[in-house]
Amino acid sequence: MFESLSDRLGGVFDRLRGRGALTEADVRGAMREVRIALLEADVALPVAREFVDRITEQAVGHQVLRSVTPGQQVVKIVNDALVEMLGPDTADLDIDVTPPAVVMMVGLQGSGKTTTTAKLGKLIRKRGKKVLMASLDVNRPAAQEQLAVLGTQTEVATLPIVEGQQPVDIARRALQSAKLQGYDVVMLDTAGRLHVDQALMDEMKAVADIARPNEILLVVDALTGQDAVNVASNFSAQVPLTGVVLTRMDGDARGGAALSMRAVTGKPIKFAGTGEKLDAIEPFHPKRVAGRILGMGDVVSLVEKAAEAIQVEDAEKMASRLAKGQFDMNDLRQQLAQMRRMGGLGALAGMIPGMKKAQAAMAAGNVDERILLRMDAMIGSMTVKERAKPELLNAKRKIRVAKGSGTTVQDVNKLLKMHQEMSTAMKRIKKMGGLKGLAAMLGKGGPGGGMGGIGNALGGPAMGDFMSKAGGGLPGLGGGDMPKLPPGFENMLNKKK
Repeated sequence: MFESLSDRLGGVFDRLRGRGALTEADVRGAMREVRIALLEADVALPVAREFVDRITEQAVGHQVLRSVTPGQQVVKIVNDALVEMLGPDTADLDIDVTPPAVVMMVGLQGSGKTTTTAKLGKLIRKRGKKVLMASLDVNRPAAQEQLAVLGTQTEVATLPIVEGQQPVDIARRALQSAKLQGYDVVMLDTAGRLHVDQALMDEMKAVADIARPNEILLVVDALTGQDAVNVASNFSAQVPLTGVVLTRMDGDARGGAALSMRAVTGKPIKFAGTGEKLDAIEPFHPKRVAGRILGMGDVVSLVEKAAEAIQVEDAEKMASRLAKGQFDMNDLRQQLAQMRRMGGLGALAGMIPGMKKAQAAMAAGNVDERILLRMDAMIGSMTVKERAKPELLNAKRKIRVAKGSGTTVQDVNKLLKMHQEMSTAMKRIKKMGGLKGLAAMLGKGGPGGGMGGIGNALGGPAMGDFMSKAGGGLPGLGGGDMPKLPPGFENMLNKKK
């Protein structure tokens, strides 16, 4: 979503970092470009003006211009200001109250309120809460039926539909049912309109007076751009919002709505919808979003995605094999499947610090996500013995594998070379003392440590070489200019199953 803004800001900061010393004129010129980039990304004009004025004041200070690395100092100032603009640390739902807690969803029609209600209901249910959802939308055809269907799919209870009942009465019945049946949370999906009008506001106020919600969440479609800010202002003036949920964050919106929302409403962005699936919603992390915008990556989210994608039983088997220095084609296939579950090469590259240029190289070289599927197809075309002992693959067998997977013998050779280098890396890990030794190396900074350590130890150069020869020009993951990994990654590697 922030791709165009990230590219523009990346170009500005690359020029700043390329100079040994900065003058005040250099900084002010760069800040003008930052302002243009923000305005092009649909950030509200007053927000962009205030943001640029604040960072300019700090960036032209004596400490920055006299610094050894002035370009890096400016980037840090912009990063801190972005985090401040996006809001404080992740704000969670205030539902740990005497049950039932009431969460009221408001917003315009088409913003994704009903789907977001179901997504949040599923998320809250996973936290061990008993949830009841109720649709108060009596205007849109089949709106109540839609929530009932979504409730079945997410295994979250929905209030039975009573034809002809009005929103206030439905809210009253939902609260009564929740109290009688012992629900922890009641979610009220209110009606929307195609535009903000007084009838909509009056209906919301009436429901709020009856339900006395603990949370009133404004659902805003990120694709509405500048108008999203106007919608947020109108709703904020009428009802006491507690937070914002941005939908379609996975789309091609310019990102201005997200950057402006907190400044306009004064309320935090609590969740972001990242897709159409009913589990595609996640807490909004200002620091992580700022890091992605400025090309600093998001290692914490990467580790979290890895923790979700890795199956415990598979991880235990893999750890046991790594301890013995073993790594065959079945192990490689398992790694490829985990990469696909984590979102594929593009999603992973976007989270790894310093990989923005690698993503561009992949795009320029037409290396698409299907490369993982082709590699899996090649391994699938091998016999059980060949997967266990890749050295059995002679010229004749390679031709059979290539035909069976719809690839070429050259592709099979690249896959075998990549496996060989990764297998060698696993043997090196065994010599270092297994996973504990790897964790110690990953925790270091500088060459051979941090993300460079991952590249050098886990076959990053092999993957880079594979991509490069496939036409992508993707460099290896080695190099010591990456930031230090968080302790959580080391703890995850050291954790005893």
